[in-house]
Amino acid sequence: MFEGTDIRASTTGDTMADRSALKLVGIIFATVTVVVMLATGMVVKGFADGNYSFETTASIDR
Repeated sequence: MFEGTDIRASTTGDTMADRSALKLVGIIFATVTVVVMLATGMVVKGFADGNYSFETTASIDR
């Protein structure tokens, strides 16, 4: 049906996305992921150490 047509010849130079832009987006997502993981770890450690509580002081005093 499409004999003799080279698909690569018609798409040469037409990249889908710039690799450096994709690298930047990947670095941003990785940084956000690490920050969220660190914040979550700090909150979990705070609950484990007793610094944070689900109960308010008013409900504890009763």
